[in-house]
Amino acid sequence: MARELFAGVPVTDYASALPWYERFFGKEPAFLPNDIEAVWEVAEQRYVYIVEDRDRAGNALVLSFVDDLDERVAQIAGRGIEPAKRETYEGGVTKVSYRDADGNEISLGGGPG
Repeated sequence: MARELFAGVPVTDYASALPWYERFFGKEPAFLPNDIEAVWEVAEQRYVYIVEDRDRAGNALVLSFVDDLDERVAQIAGRGIEPAKRETYEGGVTKVSYRDADGNEISLGGGPG
């Protein structure tokens, strides 16, 4: 079993993307490995990072399941970011998707169990 997880999100312009992700996560990065990368800890030893990589930008798909989905969606909305899509699946699982300026999909999920 992995003890840490890093999920990468390539962006075309690091300086432009950084403020959006700070608003989305509601905090500054946990650390900055270099001039084109920022890392947020989203759960213990679980990280999401952005990295300037123009060739790969716009293709990321990141989904985190959370216990407090509605609360998180409200907090993110309070910081000026609205979901691109909200879906509820059979069994009551809900997925709320956001898109950054490059089109990367960052989603939160929650529901029964």
